[in-house]
Amino acid sequence: MPIQVGDRAPDFTAQTDEGTELSLADTRGQTVVVYFYPRADTGG
Repeated sequence: MPIQVGDRAPDFTAQTDEGTELSLADTRGQTVVVYFYPRADTGG
């Protein structure tokens, strides 16, 4: 089922720009902005 506007994001873990891992669950209770952008040199 696709995520709709206003839905809570599912928990995920991603690598930070410093090379460490950050889980969305680690930020619980804080305001978080998640931004996705197209890969470099693509038509997106």
